[in-house]
Amino acid sequence: MGHTCSVVATEDTVQEAPPVGPRDAASARMPRWLPRAMVLALALVAGFQFASWAFHELTSLLLNILIAFFLALAIEPAVDWMAARGLRRGAATGLVFLGIVIAVAGFFALLGSMLADQIVTMVEDFPNYLDKVISWVNATFHTELSRVEVQDSLLHSDWLQKYVQDSANNVLDVSAQVLGGLFKLLTVTLFAFYFAADGPRLRRALCSVLPPHRQSEVLRAWEIAVAKTGGYLYSRGLMALISGVAHYILLEVLGVPYAPALAVWVGLISQFIPTIGTYLAGGLPMLIAFTVNPWYAVWVLGFVVIYQQFENYLLQPRITAKTVDIHPAVAFGSVIAGTALLGAVGALIAIPATATLQAFLGTYIKRYEVTDDARVQGGTRRPRGMSRLARVRRALRRGEAGAASGASAPDGADAEPAAPVAVPARPDRSGGAPPAGTVPAQATDTERARPPAGAPAPPRSPESTGPATGEPAPEG
Repeated sequence: MGHTCSVVATEDTVQEAPPVGPRDAASARMPRWLPRAMVLALALVAGFQFASWAFHELTSLLLNILIAFFLALAIEPAVDWMAARGLRRGAATGLVFLGIVIAVAGFFALLGSMLADQIVTMVEDFPNYLDKVISWVNATFHTELSRVEVQDSLLHSDWLQKYVQDSANNVLDVSAQVLGGLFKLLTVTLFAFYFAADGPRLRRALCSVLPPHRQSEVLRAWEIAVAKTGGYLYSRGLMALISGVAHYILLEVLGVPYAPALAVWVGLISQFIPTIGTYLAGGLPMLIAFTVNPWYAVWVLGFVVIYQQFENYLLQPRITAKTVDIHPAVAFGSVIAGTALLGAVGALIAIPATATLQAFLGTYIKRYEVTDDARVQGGTRRPRGMSRLARVRRALRRGEAGAASGASAPDGADAEPAAPVAVPARPDRSGGAPPAGTVPAQATDTERARPPAGAPAPPRSPESTGPATGEPAPEG
């Protein structure tokens, strides 16, 4: 009976646990921070995707703003010069842009009229050119070509018909591209106008969100950018003027038509398209010179190549040394990098941007004095102010002094050095003479090397020499 009661009591005290479901088990194993981390990761991915999409869509606008910023930096010195003389910044900026618009419109009007007249002339003279080419081919290769057959084969060729058809179908695309280019030009002009006219206000707004020590750095960087960009464009303008004048003289001598317009074309294209601009600009004068005389095109090509070398090695380093101050290799590399990143615009603004960055970072780089070593100095350094003849004479004097010292030494004794230790020429306050065997400090090499007459020379007192030359002092 006792055993049975104990068993019943034990069963009464045991309570059954509630059943555990799969959801409760999963929640027991999952950390509390994991859901928040997953939501944060998804939010970061979504934000990155949105930022990438927005940057891709706004790349054209950001590029236009960058161009406008550098254009505003280029014209800001002229605007500041007018504003310092009492003109409002808005009016000064408007006058600068008006001058730019007039210059650009005049250039394209002159170039357009020249190209239109030259195209008409070339079309009218095309049969004569074709006859000359066919005659040369027949005489050289012993063929029997005729102008009528060549014209028929060209007019009825498949590639020409396909090109005309594609051009007719792409009229709308070309029109859209032209309108898009005009809209971009208007956008760049407006942003550049606001950047230049409101330059002080823009710098004030930018500095208002920065601590004082950062404000000075931003203003200094802005000033360096203005100086480098303006200097780069003005130096390019000067070189464009020199290049245009040089090519104008050549075209006038050769009698090529439209020499002024071609000179302006060569000057601008060669300077504002880096590295290859000169060769691109020389193509149009060569083509027009070829219509006058084929040999004139060869003369133009030779002059373009020679002038490019003259500009690279003599003219450009002297003009841009005080404005840009950038190594040619660094400039070439920056142009390649700018072209790879931003295309033609990157090639145009690469050099002023690199010069600005180099000048800004140069203040934070600590420089040390270079050691006097031939490996860094470019060769063995020679004493300044001493010619080769003077060095030979000095060596001969030292040799005579050594021989004289060896002859005056006693037998069995070692020869004394040619130049004894010098002591100050000024006597001590007690009036005593300097010790024997020494010479005054002011004595020359000849006096140190002068041998005694038959016996060792007596010590020379300081009173018997002059103060600087070592010659005997005058009596009395």
